[in-house]
Amino acid sequence: MLVGILRAMRPRQWLKNVLVAAAPGAAGVLDRSEELVATLVAFVAFSLAASGTYLLNDAADVEADRAHPTKRHRPIASGAVPEHVAWVVGAVLLLAGIAVGALADWRCAAVIAGYVALTTAYSLGLKRVAVVDLLAVASGFVLRTIAGAVATDVPISNWFFIVASFGSLFMVAGKRHAERLELGAEAAGVRSVLGEYTPGFLVYVRAVSSGAALVAYCLWAFEKADLAGGGFPWFQLSIVPFSIAILRYALLLEQGQGGAPEELVLRDRVLQTMGLLWGVVFAVGVYRQ
Repeated sequence: MLVGILRAMRPRQWLKNVLVAAAPGAAGVLDRSEELVATLVAFVAFSLAASGTYLLNDAADVEADRAHPTKRHRPIASGAVPEHVAWVVGAVLLLAGIAVGALADWRCAAVIAGYVALTTAYSLGLKRVAVVDLLAVASGFVLRTIAGAVATDVPISNWFFIVASFGSLFMVAGKRHAERLELGAEAAGVRSVLGEYTPGFLVYVRAVSSGAALVAYCLWAFEKADLAGGGFPWFQLSIVPFSIAILRYALLLEQGQGGAPEELVLRDRVLQTMGLLWGVVFAVGVYRQ
């Protein structure tokens, strides 16, 4: 059962929680021990809380998951983890996540508590409301970036916030598109909101959100360059790998491969290369000052 609980915690999805390092990394404070430790604490806290929400959500959706072609193999849906155990372990992980977040900063704990409230509302009803469900899931990614910012006490640029918001919406719309393709005619039966989304609407959302993210990132890069003063245009150059990564991800989404964003990132070499190149170029721009 312990192995089943660990699988239900979805450790591979902890990759999403790396977003807590986005704001302190962009602010150039991760080379300071205090801020680095606070970021790691925020990462652990969000991983615990997120795993708790996965357990509770899977326990609540157990019947729907059993009708899904892949989700029926999840530990709770398959019976490897009893539902009552999932509820108890999930609740403990949520409380542990908030408590650990408080070690970094009380505001970090508050953000995590907000994330828990959001995911609970999502499980109870928001996931059945078209458009609102997209925004709710995207907000979970944005809250991760905010948690990292408050844990290290760094300000969030307006452009950074816009990039995080629309970038998250872009990924969530792609996820819904992939689910529609995978489930076909049974989509609405497994996830009711999928019956309300047309392919054209999801294409529109992806186009708007990716376009907004690209424009906002360009403006943020030029803002960072102005604040850094003269010298080599590292921030401007970071626009190139960022744009290629967005376009590559858009292509993969069009092919229906965005059902599990974390797995897509882990297996696509082009995305990994562009992400690494972007990280190196941006980091040099930040830490050369």
